[in-house]
Amino acid sequence: MGQSGTGKTTLVKLILAEERPTKGQIVIGGWDITDIKQREIPTLRRQIGVVFQDFKLLPRKTLFENVAFALEVAGEGQDKITEIVPQVLKIVGLEKKMNRWPNQISGGEQQRVVVARSLAHRPKILVADEPTGNLDSINSRDIIDLLKKINDFGTTVILVTHNREVVNDLRRRVITLEDGMIISDQKRGKYLL
Repeated sequence: MGQSGTGKTTLVKLILAEERPTKGQIVIGGWDITDIKQREIPTLRRQIGVVFQDFKLLPRKTLFENVAFALEVAGEGQDKITEIVPQVLKIVGLEKKMNRWPNQISGGEQQRVVVARSLAHRPKILVADEPTGNLDSINSRDIIDLLKKINDFGTTVILVTHNREVVNDLRRRVITLEDGMIISDQKRGKYLL
C-alpha cells in the first residue's frame, strides 16, 4: 500500500514481467524472473491472476465468453473451458448470470467477473491492483470478502491499494511503499501514512 505515485503499480508490472528491474532480484515461487526470457512470460502469467481497477471486459461477449476467452487465448480445449468457466463463475456468485452481457450487470458484478477470469488458470498468486477503486463501499466490501475467501483457499493474494479503510479492516500483512522503497512491513498492519 501507499499513496499515489509511490511505486505500487510499478511493483505489479515487475511481478508480471511487464517491466524489468534495474537492480535486485524478483523470485516467484522459487522461480527467479529477474531476467525472464520473452518466451517464458506466458507461462509466468498463467500462474498469476490479475484484477485491475478498470474491468477490461469485452462488451460483445457474455460473462461466460469473457471468462472463457482467457482460457482460449492460452490454448485450452473446449471441454476444459466448459468445465472451468461455470466453476469460477460460481466462486464469485455469478453462475446464474453467465449468459448476460457486461452492460447488463452492476459494476460490482463486473469486477467479480474479472476476478473469475483471473481464477480461470488456477493461479498461485492473484494480484489485485486497486480492485475497489471504481466501486461504492458496499461493492468494495464484497470484492474484499471475495479476495479473502480466495486467499483462505490457498491462493496468495497481493492487494495493491491506497484505501485506508480496506487496509485497516483486513488486518493482514501490510507492506508500505514510499518513493519506490519499502518503508514498513507489518505482519498484521494498519495504514500508516
